[in-house]
Amino acid sequence: MQIQRRGGRLGVYRAARRWWSEQPRGAYDVVVDEINTRPFLTPRWVRETPIVALIHQLAREIWSYETPFPLSAFGRYVLEPWWLRGYRDVPALTVSESSADSLTRYHGWRHVSVVPEGSARHPVPPVAKEADPTVVFLGRLVPMKRPEDALAAFARVSERFPNVRLWIIGEGPLRSKLERAAPTGVTFFGRVPRAELLERLARAHVLIATSVREGWGLNVSEAAACGTPSIAYAVPGLVDSAQASGGALVEPTPAALGDALGDLLSGSLRLEPTIATVPWPDVAAVFEEHLMHSRERFEHAAKRTSP
Repeated sequence: MQIQRRGGRLGVYRAARRWWSEQPRGAYDVVVDEINTRPFLTPRWVRETPIVALIHQLAREIWSYETPFPLSAFGRYVLEPWWLRGYRDVPALTVSESSADSLTRYHGWRHVSVVPEGSARHPVPPVAKEADPTVVFLGRLVPMKRPEDALAAFARVSERFPNVRLWIIGEGPLRSKLERAAPTGVTFFGRVPRAELLERLARAHVLIATSVREGWGLNVSEAAACGTPSIAYAVPGLVDSAQASGGALVEPTPAALGDALGDLLSGSLRLEPTIATVPWPDVAAVFEEHLMHSRERFEHAAKRTSP
């Protein structure tokens, strides 16, 4: 494996195109174009090598949470459709059925396949659940993750269970604002070492996920692997990971989330965490199969169009 680091946050796209122009013809069997909101637009400049797009999720609603108006509207309704228009005939790999549905429904993508999420197995930390009911939020403290909804839901459930606790694990620009607004019983941990993260996930009683949209939702999978179920908003990505991991879905409002937490803590809602990810070698096998299939399709199409 060779890693080329060129350009910056914005310049990397032009740098990638320049780097490709320096490569000898036929040097590579396939190009994997990883799309994270802004793509590399490889269909415009990669001509003689098959392309596979790897995309976890669309931005769509995220534009409104992460960028100011009118850029948010321009990004959602102009930029993203324009960027992705040229990929409609490019085979796409994504990680959930809801992401696949979004690609075909909103952007007319014609060839979309779902590759399972992978994870490295680790033993469940040998720790007991907290004596007090404990909820954990794990994620970046940014608008699209909606951590303020976690605080509002916690405030609602704490009216029924005064001894409930909320752990917030993660960093981000909203941390100071959230700390000022947090009710009693909330603890912010920021970034924690991996061993501590797994231990806290195992000690908590439930994880809550409040994102606007996800590709999958690895925090849900990580909690399940530690023996902790999740209650998640019914949004793309989380509808796949939460259900596959034995969790529950709720309407994306703090009231619905708080009521579901109350049902779980009272015992009227019972959840059984399930590991839904697969080992990385299995992911690699599926990935390789799709890459080979894409190359065969590309070569077949080239033969049909050659004089």
